[in-house]
Amino acid sequence: MSIRKPAVAGMFYPGDAASCRREVAHYLEQVPASQISGPILGGVVPHAGWSYSGATAAHLYAAIDPAPETVVLLGAVHRWGVDAPALYPEGAWRTPLGDCLIDSEFAETVLGQANGAVVASREAHAGEHAIEVQIPFIQYRFPQARILPVAVPPTRPAIAAGEQIAEAIRSLNRRAVVIASSDLTHYGPRYGMAPAGLGEKALAWAQANDQRLIDQAVALHAAEVLRVAAENHSACGAGAIAAAIAAAIACAGKLGATHGQLLHHTTSHEVLPMGQPSDFVGYAAIAFLA
Repeated sequence: MSIRKPAVAGMFYPGDAASCRREVAHYLEQVPASQISGPILGGVVPHAGWSYSGATAAHLYAAIDPAPETVVLLGAVHRWGVDAPALYPEGAWRTPLGDCLIDSEFAETVLGQANGAVVASREAHAGEHAIEVQIPFIQYRFPQARILPVAVPPTRPAIAAGEQIAEAIRSLNRRAVVIASSDLTHYGPRYGMAPAGLGEKALAWAQANDQRLIDQAVALHAAEVLRVAAENHSACGAGAIAAAIAAAIACAGKLGATHGQLLHHTTSHEVLPMGQPSDFVGYAAIAFLA
């Protein structure tokens, strides 16, 4: 069996099982009572180190109920050479909490009907952290669930990939959620983006820049997410978000109109402030609902 070993355990999140469980439990315990207004079909979570983004991600994981059979994890692409949505086809992903199994039947179904909209590639996931940092949350919250990791570039084919994932969910009658892993605006000299300078004006500018992307995600406008992110540099995983939206819309089917709901929005500066706002990243948790 192919085992994808952890690449960022001990850096982005704890490297031992006890600390992983303790930290995930802490984040989940801090989430307020759910105000969700419908069944959760998917959503968006951030993927920075847990000390920055774990509390935000927990807002979505805490709200998902009932437990899914499969969690489709759509990840941002941070490396060159991943030109198409690429799934990890079989085996397991290992974390300090053990091995999380791939839903290989789901993977085969997606590949069999996607007509090239999704490809199989273990290499696309080598060294990537966007999906890996989500898996201990899934192992803790939904210990019986399997996963389908898919790396999704921020290009138009992301929408077709999401639709094919939804088709596989329907054809297999899977109880599944589709979660996009993306951070938002990367602001500051470190990121080569500081149009409002430094300080509180910079923080307000970045928050507004995030909000333009969040508004499109909440409205379930997949193509607009891709456009707004490209124009405003407001998401590193715009393809993952667009694919999750497309999947949520297609999965809804007979359930009726769908909508999004912002659960939490912050920045790394607000989580762990160090002097005046200078270099920081936006994080949001969003639920896609039927």
